[in-house]
Amino acid sequence: MSETGPERPSQPGDGPPERMDLHETSTPEGQRPAEESGSPQSVGGEPAPEASPAQPPADATATPSPAVTASGDQSQPEPDPPPAPEPDPIRDQLVERLRAVLGEAVVDSVVQKGDLWVRVHRDAWRRTAQLLKDSGFTYFCFLSGIDWLPNPELSNRYEQVFTAEGDGADPEETTPSTIETGLAGGETRFQVFARLYDVQRKFGVTIKADLDDEAPSVESISSVYRGADWHERETWEMFGFDFVGHPGLRHLYLPTGFEGFPLRKDFPLLARVVKPWPGLVDKEPVPGEDEEEVPAT
Repeated sequence: MSETGPERPSQPGDGPPERMDLHETSTPEGQRPAEESGSPQSVGGEPAPEASPAQPPADATATPSPAVTASGDQSQPEPDPPPAPEPDPIRDQLVERLRAVLGEAVVDSVVQKGDLWVRVHRDAWRRTAQLLKDSGFTYFCFLSGIDWLPNPELSNRYEQVFTAEGDGADPEETTPSTIETGLAGGETRFQVFARLYDVQRKFGVTIKADLDDEAPSVESISSVYRGADWHERETWEMFGFDFVGHPGLRHLYLPTGFEGFPLRKDFPLLARVVKPWPGLVDKEPVPGEDEEEVPAT
């Protein structure tokens, strides 16, 4: 019931109801919810600040575009130089002590990733081991040999080398022709190396020495570290290194009279040989190689 009388129900044919403007509402404007007002409201009722456009971080720099040469080729920017190695006071101090005592017998040294490699002259091999033991490296880990000789024959005949594109590459192009040694360098094909450890300070050192290519020989350290006894026997057996002063170099794995040194790169890896075991003189042809056909009988 309205003040003008009873409301008439809508009849067919009547037009649409008049639209009520937004300001014509029973709720006063000052009491309307925040979403109905013109500006957004913060939690405390104050007008929220407008969001500013995203800005790049202060340290962000634009990636320089590669330079374009006169021929139209894009030249890549030069890579940054490698960072300088971080100082390692404990290992650096050990290297300084070795150089102070051994002098020029310390050929090279590398401190990298929390480890230490020292290359010494083979004449100072035993002296280096004794000096390190007196310096706290009382734990002997192992001793062995290295043959840095590349073997193009084995790589070319028994390995298939693939390029990044997936095609077979020429083995002569992928097989290195020069000797590449590891950390602390090297000038010969053969090297002897040993790992020693200081259990009190909890860090180790790897020592290595270059040996003669024709007659690899070095003084035994079995009198300094008793555990080096059979390690030197194994290295003598597998690499043919002579350890002068060892109490008894004799075979551990191979039979007496075995010919050759299995861990040298030039030792044939095939087991089929012409000469009966033990020994190795001439190997049989590999299946698939050119060989005389035997007529069928």
